[in-house]
Amino acid sequence: MMRIGYKLATEGYGPKEIIRQAVRAEQAGFDFVEMSDHYHPWLETQGHSAFTWSLLGSIAAQTTTLGLATGVTCPSLRYHPAIIAQAAATMALISDGRFTLGVGAGERLNEHVVGQGFPSVRGRHERLREALEIIRLLWRGGYQSYEGRHLQLEDARVFDLPETLPVIAVAASGHDSAALAAELGDGLFATEPEPAIVERYRAAGGQGPRYAEVPMAWATDEQQAVQAVLQTSRWLVTGWKVMSELPNPVNFDAASAHVEEKHIRQLVSIGPDAQPHVAKVRGYLEAGFDHIVLQNAGPDPDGFLDFFSGELAGHLRALT
Repeated sequence: MMRIGYKLATEGYGPKEIIRQAVRAEQAGFDFVEMSDHYHPWLETQGHSAFTWSLLGSIAAQTTTLGLATGVTCPSLRYHPAIIAQAAATMALISDGRFTLGVGAGERLNEHVVGQGFPSVRGRHERLREALEIIRLLWRGGYQSYEGRHLQLEDARVFDLPETLPVIAVAASGHDSAALAAELGDGLFATEPEPAIVERYRAAGGQGPRYAEVPMAWATDEQQAVQAVLQTSRWLVTGWKVMSELPNPVNFDAASAHVEEKHIRQLVSIGPDAQPHVAKVRGYLEAGFDHIVLQNAGPDPDGFLDFFSGELAGHLRALT
């Protein structure tokens, strides 16, 4: 069964506005909300990046049915996995089981800030594996220790554990990370409609939910939607190899300075009509994803939420 989520743009709005949008998303009929766990925004023009775990607690307290997910937390650099094991367990309790822990290997943009450098691709995937092993170990209960190549745990215990542990959805972009999602995760998280990622996840034994972010921009005027993406979300075009490596918003400003309207239209569904957005989502469903996150980069979040509840939701739910 398809579930439809709303991406809360924590880099684009202040913390109180993010909480307000989450409440509105529940009222509009979304099944869940998902938010990144960043220290910096992608671009200076976005101007925000509040602490995601504080937002999650506030949203849980002000909603009743809305699922909550991180998309995604890096549990191995800026945070130690023992902290994320504790935080996710607490979120599961206070949300009555509505929380999903999305995890990934991280981006230099957020992880370099603690002064420990940023590992190679291989190094950060090794760290992610160790982090997941530590989280799983702590969720067994009791005092636990762990000695890894990169990460250690000494005599630690998470005292407040839910009866049903949170789903862990592991971000994947290739063969190895999809296999890791099947081995140590409960679900898959991706940003591209690549059937090969889902196929590898399933071939490795993965049977859980498959999350994917779908970039779109709604506005009453198509050109207005394009301009909004160019102003605040053109970093989407740079691709994962760039997105994972640049250290600060000023670097993303430079890297995306030559992005043009044609590049935006190739990646993002645009405008006030439902059909381009429905077609975009259909591609992700056909690739095998079943938890679809609508990532609206348009200039009017309330207008988009009204558009979803009044028109788009019916079209999307009819796809299944």
